[in-house]
Parts: sequence; C-alpha cells; structure tokens
Amino acid sequence: MSPSTRRTRLESLWWDAVDAVGGHRSVATALESEPIAPPTRILAVGKAASGMAEGALTHFPDTPTLVVTKHGHASDTLRSLHGVTVIESAHPVPDANSIAAGHALLEAMAATAANDHVLLLVSGGASALAEALPAGWTLADLQALNAEMLAGGLPIGEMNRRRRATSRIKGGKLVAASRCPVTVLALSDVEGDGIDTIGSGIGDPTDRPGCSARLVASNRIARARAAGAATAAGLTVVENAEALYDDVFALAARLGPSLADATPGVYLYGGEPTVVLPSEPGRGGRNQALALALAEHIAGLPHISVLVAGTDGSDGPTGDAGGVVDGGTWREGARAALDAADAGTFLSACGGLFTTGPTHTNVMDLAIAIVEPR
Repeated sequence: MSPSTRRTRLESLWWDAVDAVGGHRSVATALESEPIAPPTRILAVGKAASGMAEGALTHFPDTPTLVVTKHGHASDTLRSLHGVTVIESAHPVPDANSIAAGHALLEAMAATAANDHVLLLVSGGASALAEALPAGWTLADLQALNAEMLAGGLPIGEMNRRRRATSRIKGGKLVAASRCPVTVLALSDVEGDGIDTIGSGIGDPTDRPGCSARLVASNRIARARAAGAATAAGLTVVENAEALYDDVFALAARLGPSLADATPGVYLYGGEPTVVLPSEPGRGGRNQALALALAEHIAGLPHISVLVAGTDGSDGPTGDAGGVVDGGTWREGARAALDAADAGTFLSACGGLFTTGPTHTNVMDLAIAIVEPR
C-alpha cells in the first residue's frame, strides 16, 4: 500500500472503532437488551451526551431531558426534539456555562419526588462540563486548578481525586441529591472503567437504595471492532492492548522502536496519554504530540503509518482529533514543534492532521498502526 492508501485504511479502522461505541447506538442497544422502567426525567452529561440522549429518547420519546455537553457537540437533531434543554460548556477548562450546568443538574435532582425515576447518562468530559462549587470557591479558582493539572500532565485518576474534593456534584453527590431511584448508563473514558471514576464520579450511585449503574461502551469494545474490521479486510492483528497510559514521550520511546522492528500487521493501542505543557503551549493536544513523537522513531521507514486520535473527535483544546504520520513525516522543525507543544502546527503544514468533528462518543484515545513488509 502507498502511504495515502494506508492512511485511508487507518481512518476507516478508526471510524469502525468509534461507530461501535457511538453514544446513540450504545444507549439504545443497552436499553433494548436490558429494559428499564420509563424515566420521568433524563439527564445527560459529557462529550457523548448528545448521542446518548438521542439513544434514550428513541425508547422514551418526549421525556423531559437536560443535556450538558461541550460547545459545538449538541446535534441539530437533538435540539429539534420536544422537551430537550441543552447547555454547552467548555472543555478541558470550565467556563461560566459549566457552573450553570452543574446547578441545573443539581436542581433537576433536587426537584424529584419519591415515585420519580431519573435516567442519568454519563460520559467523559463531565468533570469540566458541569460543576457546582462549595462556598468560598469561584470560577477563577476552578479554572486555575484545572489549568494547573492539565499543564502538569497529571494522570486522570489524580485529577479526578482533586476535582471531587472541591465539588458539590462529583463523587456520588449528584446522585445523592435525588429523592428517587436513578439508573446510570455510562461510557468509559478511564482506565479500569470504574463508574465511580467516569466524570469524577458524577454518576456514581454507590450505596444509594434503588439506584443502579452499568457500562454501555468502552475502549475495549472500540478496539475489538477495529480488530474485527482489520481481520475482515485481510489484515493480521498482531497486538491489541490498552497501553497508552504514560507521558507521550515515554510512550513514543517505548512503542516507536517496537513498531520500527515490528512484524507486518495491525497494531491497536488504547488509553489516555499525558503531556506536560510549557508556560505558553502552541497548537495541539496529547494525540498530536504522540503522533509526531512516534514519527521520529519510524523516520525513513516507508512501510509504516500510524494514526493517533481521541475518540470524541477532539484533542486537548483543538478542533482536531489527532494526527497521522508515516516514515516521511519527521523532518526539520519537528523537534522544535514538540518542544514547544506545537505539534498541531507542524502536522497541519505537512498534511498530517486528522479532523473529524464531534463523534458523540468518548472512550479515550486510539493509536492504530499498519506495518507492511519491508
């Protein structure tokens, strides 16, 4: 295959993975396979909230619904539905709408009666998209905390621990505010797929009588679909692992040389890398940085191509999902771009950006490599 043909195949495999865990499909399928009592209210929060709400509303049309999602991530279809209220807020650093969304979610739970039933749909990104602060905390304080954690490259578990300590809705507090049973359906964007970790535990029903929670999509499911699609296309899947849990440069140093010497076939990796940012970062996110860092290790090898992208269709504060690199990507200026956290500018100049728009799901990131015979 030529590099352009490999890129087309990589993008096709990525979309196969993402479509398998779409918010609409995942929720609709879950409700069909394990029906629940009709809810009196639907609350959806996270980057996949739009698709998840649409999936629920196919089973429970006209149910009053509040959707909290990222700016630009609510579909026109959802906005046109009767009884749906949409709040779009900022990610990864919260904004004033995030505070409004947190209060709206709390008010909706507090307004329930004992004979009501809430269907709570949770996906990654909820930590920044909705918040209710304790006394003495301001939006500026919250933004400073999030910016500090993001710049420091903290693992998501540690970030969520800190977020729960300064929140009136995380760590199970939102579910605890209800006066009725709550059913939680969640898409996982965290290692281990713990309901108590997704969205910093915004949908954690622990120890609440009558409440329940289940996972409806994960990175594992996405990778399994990509692996199946690769096999159906006549490709050999050599490795399929949830292994992207480290700093982007440490990951590149580990995965890059192994891909350079790899057996021909398809390599699938999932997870959520971290990146430490300089005081004034350029354009890009962790996926673009990892893609470009991997490019150094496969430089001059015309038989390898790699795609790295966020399954939600966004990478950090950018509108791009990630990047695609091959043996010809690494060139003058690449090292400086990585050092300046400006991988997006470099990849844009060489045609390596991967841009999808919102996907209405969020199950962490995917790296897919195709290695052909030399």
